[in-house]
Amino acid sequence: MRPLDNIRILDITRALAGPYCTMMLGDLGADVIKIERPVNGDETRGWGPPFVGKPYGPYPGESAYFIAANRNKRSITVNIQTAEGQDIIRRLAAISDVLVENYRTGDLDKLGLGYPHLHKLFPKLIYCSVSGYGRTGPYADRPGYDAVLQAEAGMMGITGPVDGPPSRAGIPIIDITSGMFAATAILSALRARDISGEGQLVDVSLFDSHIALLTNVASNYLVGGQPPRRLGNAHPNLVPYDAFSARDGWFILGVANEKQWGLLCDMLDRSDMKTDIRFAANRDRVANREALVAELNSIFSQRNVDDWLGDLIKAGLPCGPINSIPQVFDHPQAQAREMILETEHASAGTVKLTGFPYKFSQTPAEIQKPPPLLGQHTLEVLTSLLDYSPEDVASLRDKGTI
Repeated sequence: MRPLDNIRILDITRALAGPYCTMMLGDLGADVIKIERPVNGDETRGWGPPFVGKPYGPYPGESAYFIAANRNKRSITVNIQTAEGQDIIRRLAAISDVLVENYRTGDLDKLGLGYPHLHKLFPKLIYCSVSGYGRTGPYADRPGYDAVLQAEAGMMGITGPVDGPPSRAGIPIIDITSGMFAATAILSALRARDISGEGQLVDVSLFDSHIALLTNVASNYLVGGQPPRRLGNAHPNLVPYDAFSARDGWFILGVANEKQWGLLCDMLDRSDMKTDIRFAANRDRVANREALVAELNSIFSQRNVDDWLGDLIKAGLPCGPINSIPQVFDHPQAQAREMILETEHASAGTVKLTGFPYKFSQTPAEIQKPPPLLGQHTLEVLTSLLDYSPEDVASLRDKGTI
């Protein structure tokens, strides 16, 4: 048994936010049917290098980007611009619990595949729309891209060196978290349907998701009234809570309360810092951030990273190395927690994927299906679920419908 056994997801998404959402649901056991364009498919199939496996269509192989967000799905190719393609989508919606789409707001309505049309036909269907700015408001018809939203919704304004340029996060964090919010909302809508018997529209936007992510920084502004500024690796409300420079590299140290501040001073044999009125309480340390950080960097520059981490860990203080990505996947904790998984891909052979961030004692997530080839399951889905004959499928393929 898996948590979402017997739940079917009709996935009309591409790029990252939508596919990440549906991958999460597939990892939990849902049957995810991914709709892709004939010939080109999801555009992330071309987002490389690196590529693995055999060339196909316009691509030199399977892109690592596509593989990252599309396991546990079946791929079928459908041209939804055609009447017969739209009929396939409606027939699949009729036997699905959830439809997830991330087209620009209004585009699917023009094809008769929007929420008003499908809700009237299938009132139990949960329809999740993931868009850049949401289905309402003056920006509703604009497309959404992670980097643009990181800039427009504030993240870049608070990320980067104090005196340097604004910076985006090293991963498409808005796409990923929007997908996570969408998955959580879908699970909630499924639970609500258990009670009411009715499906509903779930409207998730990258813009809203980003603002929700601002959390403590947003609250600092909304409550305190002061616009936040870039602090590099520092924390706006806690000091010291930063990256520090040792003799041979950098490490991170977080002091979250007065007990930990005392432990740090004792470990450094600097009892004078505990009584210094500039540093006595966290509010004082925040007010005198630059002076304290400069003093600590002067101390930490005298020894190597591993030496400091050993002493800090022994003292019970939150700290850690600043690892490269190869170091992360070599990390003993990552290996113990099975955060690298392997699966057999139809073209690329054995591929490695990131592991599941949640562990269930009774209903574990698992890889049932590797990331699919483009259209790998078209015949299977149309004949087994929709009762098309092989001849019907061949005719649709000849017409360019699939």
